[in-house]
Amino acid sequence: MYGINAAAAYQAKHPTINGRPDQTLIDAMAKVSPQAQAKTRKQAEDFEAMFLNTMFSQMTSGIKGEGPFGETTGTGVWRSMLTDEYSKSFAKAGGVGISNEVFRSLIIQQAKASN
Repeated sequence: MYGINAAAAYQAKHPTINGRPDQTLIDAMAKVSPQAQAKTRKQAEDFEAMFLNTMFSQMTSGIKGEGPFGETTGTGVWRSMLTDEYSKSFAKAGGVGISNEVFRSLIIQQAKASN
C-alpha cells in the first residue's frame, strides 16, 4: 500500500495550508530549483532537529537516580548522544511541524530574491 514516503511525496508536490492548497508556496516552488528545494528541506529538518534536541535535553536534565537517565558516571555523554539521535529521528519523521514552516518561509524568500 502507500507508505509515509508516498504521502510525503504527494504533500511535497501539493502543499496545503489549513487544509487548502498553498498557492503562495506552489508558485514559489516553481521559481526555485529542485536542488535548492532539497537543500532547503534538509536545512529546515536540521533546524527542527536542533530545536528538538534542546527540548529533549531540558526534559531529561532534571532526572536523578540510577539507570540510563540517572546520575551515574558516563550517563551525561550517553544522554547527550541519545537526545541527539532522538531529535534527528523525530525531525526526519515529520517532527512537530517546525520544519514545514521554516521550509515554506525559506522557499518564499528564495523565490522573491530570484525576481
